[in-house]
Amino acid sequence: MNLKIKKILSKKDKTKIVSLTAYSESIAKILDKFCDIILVGDSMANVLYGHNNTHKITLDNIIQHTLSVQKSIKKSLLVVDMPKGTYSNPKKALKNASLIMKKTKCDAIKLESNKVNFNIIKILVKKKIPVMGHIGYTPQFKKKFKLEGVNKKESDNLLREAKLIEKAGAFSIVLECVTPDAAKLITKNIKIPTIGIGASLFCDGQILVTDDMLGLSGFYPKFVKKYSDLNRIIEKAVKKYTRDVILHNFPKKKHHLNGTKLR
Repeated sequence: MNLKIKKILSKKDKTKIVSLTAYSESIAKILDKFCDIILVGDSMANVLYGHNNTHKITLDNIIQHTLSVQKSIKKSLLVVDMPKGTYSNPKKALKNASLIMKKTKCDAIKLESNKVNFNIIKILVKKKIPVMGHIGYTPQFKKKFKLEGVNKKESDNLLREAKLIEKAGAFSIVLECVTPDAAKLITKNIKIPTIGIGASLFCDGQILVTDDMLGLSGFYPKFVKKYSDLNRIIEKAVKKYTRDVILHNFPKKKHHLNGTKLR
């Protein structure tokens, strides 16, 4: 087993797991100093490409961004989302997951549960491809964004789903938009770590979309804490640059290249 995955497993019930998303080398370089897990998420569809959902991200998109992120990773576990439609059956899942692993040298892949693809996880794990699961709100399969596990029946169903994912061989599981009671129930009753997003502090770790956390994406559901306001910071910088260009204050004569290298 990958040593990084062993480290994640060892944190269960001991130390909280810190996770964020990255789509570029520059961001990954910063995150790698602090994160246990970096996810190249299909959320890039919304954050980078302006789509209303995650459905249009392709395998090539994911691979290219992961190649960029991978350049800066030294200590974090690098996990890659499998895009919608790339694991619709076992044969396709194995082919595409193998391609991602081979081309990007990532540590694991993540796939969302549709309550029937447990066998796909089992097949991938058998082929030495580590898998992170994902239950609750699963954007690739559910159109309506809503809290899950609001009653005992829903919580029990989520727990059953989590146990089947664990049994299939996944090393961890994302719980997205589930109630605190459901998150607590699942985390206490499975042996693999749970990573929450909008799923309370009862999970073994947390993940957010970095652009949401930094105030850059414009998408701020209740479960996101905005730790910065980069939109405002960037806007002020661009405004200053615009003024300097118009007023002939940039570039200064001393800034001329005079044959020197750009960097």
